[in-house]
Amino acid sequence: MRSPAEARRCPSPSIVALRFSLECTRFFCLLLCAVVFFIRAVPSLAQDASKTPSPSPAQSDRQSSAELASHDEPATFKVNVKLVVVRVVIRDAQGRAVGNLRQEDFEIFDKGKPQVISQFEVEQPGALSAKARQLSVENAALEPPADQPTASDKIPVVPERFVAYTFDDVHLEFGDLAQTRVAAERHFATLRPTDRAAIFTTSGLTTLDFTDDRAKLHEALVRLHPHPISSGARNDCPEISYYQADQILNKNDSLATQIAIQEAVGCEPTNSQGTPMGNPSATVNAVSSSVLAAGDHESSVSLGLLKQVVQVISRMPGQRSVVVVSPGFIAPRMEYEYNEIIDRAVRSQVVINTLDARGLYVVMPFGDASHQPSSYLGSQHAPPPGKTLIESAAASAQDDLLAVLADSTGGVFFHNNNDFDEGFRRVAEAPEYSYVLAFAPQNLKLDGSFHSLKVKLKNPQKLTLQARRGYYAPKHFADPNEEAKREIEDAMYSQEELHNLPVKLHTQFFKASDDNAKLIVLAQVDVKHLHFRKVEGRNDNVLTCVSAVFNRNGNFIQGMQKVVTMHLKDETLEHKLAAGITLKTSFDVKPGSYLVRLVVRDAEGQSMSAENGTVEIR
Repeated sequence: MRSPAEARRCPSPSIVALRFSLECTRFFCLLLCAVVFFIRAVPSLAQDASKTPSPSPAQSDRQSSAELASHDEPATFKVNVKLVVVRVVIRDAQGRAVGNLRQEDFEIFDKGKPQVISQFEVEQPGALSAKARQLSVENAALEPPADQPTASDKIPVVPERFVAYTFDDVHLEFGDLAQTRVAAERHFATLRPTDRAAIFTTSGLTTLDFTDDRAKLHEALVRLHPHPISSGARNDCPEISYYQADQILNKNDSLATQIAIQEAVGCEPTNSQGTPMGNPSATVNAVSSSVLAAGDHESSVSLGLLKQVVQVISRMPGQRSVVVVSPGFIAPRMEYEYNEIIDRAVRSQVVINTLDARGLYVVMPFGDASHQPSSYLGSQHAPPPGKTLIESAAASAQDDLLAVLADSTGGVFFHNNNDFDEGFRRVAEAPEYSYVLAFAPQNLKLDGSFHSLKVKLKNPQKLTLQARRGYYAPKHFADPNEEAKREIEDAMYSQEELHNLPVKLHTQFFKASDDNAKLIVLAQVDVKHLHFRKVEGRNDNVLTCVSAVFNRNGNFIQGMQKVVTMHLKDETLEHKLAAGITLKTSFDVKPGSYLVRLVVRDAEGQSMSAENGTVEIR
């Protein structure tokens, strides 16, 4: 009989058999796991393509046969201009917007030459898509396992309309600003729960980001005051306005020059014989140069701020409009600058509405008594003949830019009316219908030249038409990749839903603590119904998926872009991707209400889908 030590060194046959059996079982389990993993490798990769690292150049040969590859990158974009986009509003005799016209009802002329309309859409501002609300309900009804993220059980109030109120405090006088400020206060009391308002000024000294907090809106209005930039540049005698200085120096207007010289004669000191001692012509040139430089600076600053406002609001996910409250101003030799603003607004679906803060302003042959030249108020001297005509022409010219901004973007120009309550009501509303037309200019030269535009109806039927009056040709074209980025960017900062690709959006979340949560955005793509390009026996396509999160005021919080490169075998596409692929993006957020925006674009079909989702994390 063996001792215990020998037994430990030499196990019995039964023990050896048991150990062998266990080792075999372990080996076959490992082998089975490996086989299962191999069989499911491609579908698993398809279910979460975001886990696949981007191949480095050194690995390109080894991964040339990979069927799916994905990488994340920041969602950054550049703007490209190739198609000319024209927004058109048609109104009937009662001023109501008309929405039953078709593409064949319109004609576009570029420098008098007819163009082919390549894109046509009828737009209606309205509530956030019911799909987004239904999605929230569906997600709320989900009952995932306890260890999985949960969906929201409450549909949040998501902002749908954004209005940027821009007060021209550079040009506004105190009386006009005070009246419009009071009317704006009453107007803000009528905002809806889904409205968000922001306040900007052309001086840049007063700014309030988009909010529904009426107390903050009130505080911002109280802070509004005139902030003229170049008030010290004005001269009492001769009193030459910015408009008159432009006529004298830029337009070589002999009448405007002669009127200024006559006025300067009365300003010059005289000798004992009553003869002017100075040089009136030199005085006029010096004063005109000073006034023109100061006016150019004010107009440039105001247009620069307006451009920034359009850029800011173009990033808001919903219906977007700008309300410019101004007495009007001229911008000589700045046509490129304000046409650039118009182009950006039209492309970003931003409507610019304008309100003339001067109210009722009747231009009469003898001028408006409320706007007489200051140097003659209380004076025994009458202005020289023609002075009031210059002042009247200047008053009319101030409206031109406000009218152009509104007409070119489908907005409303409220003027010559003291009912500012009605004015704010009109300019804050978007037209019920608008048409977006686009065309590719024929034989376009990349020289930055101005092209006049004319939009006509083939059968006017007593209808009035608003449309932009022209555009500047680009100096270069971006490549197709830049065009694709622009399309995705435009879609991301919108609430319009597109369904050109088989994409479904799901949102889930779980709370890591009372102050932190993880928001999961899932994009399920049915790849079997995508268009593929056959390359070396594989099915090729590239998906770009952008997920973005906006807070309850519509401010962009986070965004992530996934690029998925597909190089699929026929067998994989036909039999192993029945459930499609699911792209997952995670965001670290705080408890609150959020709007989720998903945009997916494929490279081969150049089609796009866009979905809305809402999440309430409490």
